[in-house]
Formats: sequence, C-alpha cells, structure tokens
Amino acid sequence: MTGASPCILALDSGGTKTLLLVVDRNANIVSARRGTGSNPFDQPRWREVLAELLADVPAHVAGAAFGLAGYGESVTITARQDAAVHEILGLPTDRYIVRNDVEMACTGAFAGAPGVLILSGTGSMAWAMDETGRNLRVGGWGPLFGDEGSAFWIGREALSLLTQALDGRDGDAHPFIAPMCRSMNLPTSPAAAGAALLEWYGGLSHERSAVAALAHGVCEMAMNGNEQACRILDRAARHLARHVTVARRGLSRPELPWSHTGGTFNNLYLRQAMTRLCGQPQPPRLPPIGGGILRAARQAGWATDAPWTDHLASALKDMKL
Repeated sequence: MTGASPCILALDSGGTKTLLLVVDRNANIVSARRGTGSNPFDQPRWREVLAELLADVPAHVAGAAFGLAGYGESVTITARQDAAVHEILGLPTDRYIVRNDVEMACTGAFAGAPGVLILSGTGSMAWAMDETGRNLRVGGWGPLFGDEGSAFWIGREALSLLTQALDGRDGDAHPFIAPMCRSMNLPTSPAAAGAALLEWYGGLSHERSAVAALAHGVCEMAMNGNEQACRILDRAARHLARHVTVARRGLSRPELPWSHTGGTFNNLYLRQAMTRLCGQPQPPRLPPIGGGILRAARQAGWATDAPWTDHLASALKDMKL
C-alpha cells in the first residue's frame, strides 16, 4: 500500500478472519486487505497474519486503530499483541490505539453512542458503554469456559445431540439425524453416520473453526422447522440474552439499546428469539471495522460528524462486508 495523502487505517481481528481498511479524510475506502483469523488463543500464526496485512502501509498514516481478538484477556498475550503492533506498524504510540475487537465493534454499532452490543460469532461476548464513557464486558471466556450462544457452542450442542440420537440415548432426537448429517455431508443412515462422524472428527485441522461452521446448518434447520434445531437456538438466545441483561444491570442502565454482530445473527430465527427476550434491537450503525475507523479518525484529530459517518456507512455497505 502506498499513498501521499493523509489517511487512517483500521484493523478488525477475529477468530476466522482479519480485515484491514485504509480510509481517506472524506471517509472513502482507499484500499482493503483480508487475512485469516488472528486470535492468539487459537491461531498460532496470528502475528504473521498481522504482518502480512500491514506490509507496505501508507506513508502518511495520521491515525490507526486495531480491534484485536483476545486483547485485554491475558496480560501476557496482550503484551505480545502490543509489541507486535508496535514493531510491525512502526508508528509513534500516540498515533494508534489497540483495543479488544468487541469494544471496537460496539463503538461501530452505536457510532460511539451508549448501548450494549452482543456478539455471536465463533465465540460470544457482550460489550456495553453508557453515556459517561463507562465500559463493561460480559462473557468472552472462550470455548473451554464459556462462549455460550456462539457458533461454536451451537455446533457443539448439535454434535452432542447427534451422537445421543445415533446411539439411542435420546430417542426423541431421531428426526435430527438426517438433516444434520446432510449439512455435514455425512451418510444419513444411522448405521453409517457414526463411523463417518468419527472420520470427520479425526480429520480436523482446526477444531474450533470446524465446529463453529456447523452452526450455519443448524440455523438453516431451525428455519425449516426442525424441532431439535429450534430448541438449540432457543437455548442459544437465552444465553445471549443473559449477556445483555447482565450488561445493562452492571451499568445500572436497564434502558440501554442493544445491537448485535457476528455471523450467527444472520439467522432470522435467532434474531427473533432474541427480540422476544431483549426487545427490538437497534440495527448496527456501522459494522465492526467501522468502529475501528471512527477511533482511528479521532486518533488523527479528524472530525467525525453525522454526514461523515453516513458516508462511511454507505461506503462500507457497498463493500458487502
């Protein structure tokens, strides 16, 4: 990337993908780069992914913002992330900011205004901000301790139910076998499905991502009326709604609007279940990378008024992120 005009850059890092955008003073997207996941908790190449995306950055970066998966969750890992960004970027520390990716996503969803953002992607977490600038995080404990309601959690629940249906522990779940196996490209015959499932498991190279990917099939099954899939998504919605409730209570702001992000929320069934539990959501003002762009612009001292933000929202929508 090259360029002589002042620009800002923002990076959004997740468990399965990483996005870098360069934006000019008029909120136009100058360039974009995409990479694989860069969560240091389960992606050994996270530093290489950042280095590849940040290679040949523009010469006149006025401000930068990084929303990094896992940031702030471990003193040791956070220190490594700080060091990596500083070494790779090569900018003075007063020209960039590093935060958790969900904090940046919350900034984007509400364009810096108060609210509760609930994420359900590979993992799950809520981030809340009130009008005084206080922040509160709920969840985000990872697949071993939590991530309830996430794509990984949905996939894990589906696999558990499938195995119980296959070996007879849950006879009522028999209607779940065929559609779940079809979504995984496995034989639908119970006699053959068990062995094929174990072969699938034995061939995984990245277990968390593979299990999370199963959520798409479960969501489609729920939309088609599969009772067992609906029950899994209903439980996922209850878990995610608890995040929102606890965040509102923690900031003593029960009226805080809520919004959502993450691939799991592409499913209408889950969105409707959450609406019944938490009220009508506020559509995200900007996608997660948009929060990084806002923070980078403010880091550079640029004005980010309503027309600027509107133009940015339109530009990001055209990118079909």
